[in-house]
Amino acid sequence: MAKSDKPELKRAFGTDGNLANSLADKDWVIADRQGGRQYGESFDRNVGAGSKLGIARGLNQLWNKGGIQYAPPIR
Repeated sequence: MAKSDKPELKRAFGTDGNLANSLADKDWVIADRQGGRQYGESFDRNVGAGSKLGIARGLNQLWNKGGIQYAPPIR
């Protein structure tokens, strides 16, 4: 996906424009996926408490922590 021609993917992967640079490391998407990080860890590191932005998870938390994120069981 990092080599896609789609503009929105190129921006997210830092290969076009400077959106990724203004928010986090240029290769944050690739690093997070290769590192096997969970969504919460990625959020905290890139835009949450562990970043310059310091955005609270709020409704972006898991359902059992007061948020609206829910992943149905896969069977």
